[in-house]
Amino acid sequence: MSDEAPEDVLAPAALKQAMKAFKKRLKLTRLDAESGLGGGPFSGGRSSDIVAIQPPNQYPRQVWDKLVEMGKLRHAGGGLYELRQESDAR
Repeated sequence: MSDEAPEDVLAPAALKQAMKAFKKRLKLTRLDAESGLGGGPFSGGRSSDIVAIQPPNQYPRQVWDKLVEMGKLRHAGGGLYELRQESDAR
């Protein structure tokens, strides 16, 4: 998507697709962290403390900045972003 014009990248459909990709990456990152060693077969498992991730690189930075501007994401610093709903709940 990086070779598209900025107008195409910031179109509502493209922003929706980027948000979907962000949520999927966040979910997979959390699952990966939760499935690591040390959970034990008889424990209740462990929950992941991951709230911010580096967004998928197939979308340019202006997409993520636009989603922050729209209130969907929050910039967490260091190139990391988190979902806005989670940060408001804390």
